[in-house]
Amino acid sequence: MYQDYYIYYKEIFEVKTVTQEQSWTWSNVLLTFPFPFSTYASFLSSQKLKHEENTLHRKMVAASLAIALKTLFAVLGCLVTATVVYTVATDGLPFRKELLTPWMAATLIDFYIHVFIIGSWVVYKESYWITAILWAVLLVCLGSITTCGYIVLQLLKLSTQESLQDPIYSVLLRHQKKTETEQQRKCSLLTARILSLALGCLMLGTLIYTIVTDGSPFRRDVFTPWLSATIIDFYVNVVALSVWIAYKESSWPSAALWIILIICLGSTFTCAYIALQLFSLSSQDPVYLILFRSRNRQVCAPSVLSLFSSL
Repeated sequence: MYQDYYIYYKEIFEVKTVTQEQSWTWSNVLLTFPFPFSTYASFLSSQKLKHEENTLHRKMVAASLAIALKTLFAVLGCLVTATVVYTVATDGLPFRKELLTPWMAATLIDFYIHVFIIGSWVVYKESYWITAILWAVLLVCLGSITTCGYIVLQLLKLSTQESLQDPIYSVLLRHQKKTETEQQRKCSLLTARILSLALGCLMLGTLIYTIVTDGSPFRRDVFTPWLSATIIDFYVNVVALSVWIAYKESSWPSAALWIILIICLGSTFTCAYIALQLFSLSSQDPVYLILFRSRNRQVCAPSVLSLFSSL
């Protein structure tokens, strides 16, 4: 029992890791306590209870987050589906030349850059190429309806333990490891950096060109029924990307700033954000690490129990 208490004491107060030069025995440990050991046992027992309460609270928050995300993306998927059905019923099919106005073309480029980004994650996530291609085709054809359906499906696949720990991390993660050589990792990282910068520049150039040649988009004649439907489709994908950014960023002001920039200027800043994340990786890192928080990238330290297994 005392060994358990000391292990917990060490975790709380972050006692430095025992080095090879140090020779720790239980007599050394007991001498480090200025009060009777029973006093520490009582104190640590209360701290352990608080720790268990905090762990329970974190699990409840994680479970609530998983339910909230399922609900959010299910509702958004239904919203976009209803929007598309309504627009087809009232304005006909979108495959008409007169619908392709300058701002419609710019919106479609913006939209499909986000589709490409989300599709890249889907391809990474899927274990089989046939399912990856199928989902990619559905993304191109149905846009954010597929995005919402895919995210809800991944959330439903989570085990109880994954839902209670970190549901977003579990949804982002590919469960089957993909082996890559160092040369392949370097090539993938370089390609991803070039693509993110190229797509960001493409969208920025498209935006400037359209403003110069067609004027401001804030005109009533610009907002045709199908452009309005495309904008709704576009911003549902923005919601998905915003959840990811909010998960990744360590501070809310930083996350809020990036989300506002993406809402206002679209995929230009999505690509800029991804490029920054890619350039923060070393050449030995696989590209998929940008999906996760910095703390999730690190290899877990050896268990504290291993330090005292010989005591």
